Amino acid sequence: MILTITMNPALDKSTTVEKLLAEKKLRCEQPVIEAGGGGINASKTIKELGGESVAFYPAGGANGRRLQELLITLGINSIVVPLKGETRENLTVTETSHNQQFRFVMPGPTLDEEDVERCFAAIEAILPVPDIIVASGSLPPGVPDDFFGRLAHLCKRTGSKLIVDTSGEPLLHAARTGIYLLKPNMSELCSLAGKEYLELDSVTEEARKIIEKGYCEVLVISMGPAGALLITKDLSEQISAPTVKKHTTVGAGDSMVGGMAWMLDKGEPIQAVARFGVACGTAATMNAGTQLCKKDDVYRLYKWINR
Repeated sequence: MILTITMNPALDKSTTVEKLLAEKKLRCEQPVIEAGGGGINASKTIKELGGESVAFYPAGGANGRRLQELLITLGINSIVVPLKGETRENLTVTETSHNQQFRFVMPGPTLDEEDVERCFAAIEAILPVPDIIVASGSLPPGVPDDFFGRLAHLCKRTGSKLIVDTSGEPLLHAARTGIYLLKPNMSELCSLAGKEYLELDSVTEEARKIIEKGYCEVLVISMGPAGALLITKDLSEQISAPTVKKHTTVGAGDSMVGGMAWMLDKGEPIQAVARFGVACGTAATMNAGTQLCKKDDVYRLYKWINR
């Protein structure tokens, strides 16, 4: 069983406008409204690929109810902790005249200590114990930076494989506890390595040091259009991304994580897991707005990567 955890879910709204101008009424196209947030996007990717997962998230208000309705429509199972605060909205606007994308990301509701403990207790109570847990996205106000670190301790007790895709202090807390797989970008890798900057020829060496510290067993370093670098204690592999017509990068990382979790759940070897993740992330960039990857695109790109 795959469990995805999204502590800061959102209603993702996307639209287009010809040109962004200050102090003008901008006539936008009809918005697309989707359930969003890191772990939720991973669950949506898994569903698109033909798999199943359970999406855990706290939610409140009218936005929270709409979020749940959207996931029910998609056939995604949810475990929801109710909140008094209103679930956030994010807005993505594409300026068609210059093909530029503007992303407006809100902070989310503030959780108090009781909310945090109810969330963690609900995760601990999930049965059967998940084989794979994906913790992805930001933490909302009020949630301590060590939340994913506590989750990592829980996974060590239960034997669940934990995948973490976040940044800043929450990333460091999780890594210092030790998890199965980390998916940092280059900036996040520098943070994990305690460096301000890394030369490309030193990335593999620094990644191995991170693994030797016990931060994780697997590193899949996201390198944007260049693909990804897979590092374990025994192997390293540069995975090139296919060249595609890019419409957006929204959800690409989440699609990558969802694809990797699905392949891990199928028992595939780690090289196949990472390659499939790159295929999913690349496929997501081919779609406009906040749409994620499409299954047919994923398998076509995966075939290209394995050529």
